[in-house]
Amino acid sequence: MSLIIEQNRSLREFNTFGVEASSAYFAEAHDDQQIGEALAQAQHLGVPLLILGGGSNLVLTADVNALVLRVASRGIRIIEDDGEHAVIEAEAGEPWHPFVLRSLGLGLSGLENLSLIPGTVGAAPIQNVGAYGVEIKDVFAGLTALDRQTGRLVEFDLQACQFGYRDSLFKRQAGRYIILRVRFALQRTANLKLEYGPLRQWLVQHAIQSPTPMDVSRAVCAIRSEKLPDPRQLGNAGSFFKNPLVSAALADGLRQRFADLVAYAQDDGQVKLAAGWLIERAGWKGYRRGDVGVHRLQALVLVNYGQATGRQILQLAEDIQADVAEQFGVQLEIEPNII
Repeated sequence: MSLIIEQNRSLREFNTFGVEASSAYFAEAHDDQQIGEALAQAQHLGVPLLILGGGSNLVLTADVNALVLRVASRGIRIIEDDGEHAVIEAEAGEPWHPFVLRSLGLGLSGLENLSLIPGTVGAAPIQNVGAYGVEIKDVFAGLTALDRQTGRLVEFDLQACQFGYRDSLFKRQAGRYIILRVRFALQRTANLKLEYGPLRQWLVQHAIQSPTPMDVSRAVCAIRSEKLPDPRQLGNAGSFFKNPLVSAALADGLRQRFADLVAYAQDDGQVKLAAGWLIERAGWKGYRRGDVGVHRLQALVLVNYGQATGRQILQLAEDIQADVAEQFGVQLEIEPNII
């Protein structure tokens, strides 16, 4: 089926902040052929091609003079299975959480801690998404991408992706590669990651002594639902700032000033601070400015109460950054992509 291109399409329903912005051109691609056609059409129209997944990791600050392509490919398949270990492959347009549930339904463990994360399978490696002690890199088995510079398909293994904390080659070379499908190495005998305190606490509270991967998924969903607002009810993009990595000296200095500092020592000698703690301690939790604000239950989450613009969201984020830098000497980094 040939690609259908619309003009002046509202993008409000395609970004979880619910920000109103329009694209000069818009299309949905359901397979590799349509993605290739979109590349050709963008060149013909003389505009950039902007790839859109679930819209859960971006802030639209203006109308977009581009061909916005929403990747809507579907398909999940097991491509290797020895009875204990399996490799499952999903098309980039698969919604992430339903994919996690599908893998659990197939008796495969490894993705349960990443339950209820918004977005698509194709977007997950770009940020190396992570939660509750697990990151994409921990279960990654490879991906197939289209190199826009050469027009060729490229296979990426773990090393080639150069994963870091909420980072990857695909983020550092933004726009070069279009991820088509991703593979994950999962297993049938669960090796559960339960180090995260609230996760263990939830399981204890529910008298679950021998949790299954599905129990862990349910726990993660419950914890996330308590702390993070549903974008369908209140516009947001999840955690807006990365947890900053700082020197041990800076962390020690802060700990002398603030006994309740939330900090985690890293293997390389740095210390990871909780961005939410910094923002809350700086007094921003629950703050509201018109239709944009900081969520009352989770200081890491900026929200759109209705008609906020992307520029208003970005301005609030920059004000928070400046205040945290002044109070703590720590520079917060914005996690979503600013368009």
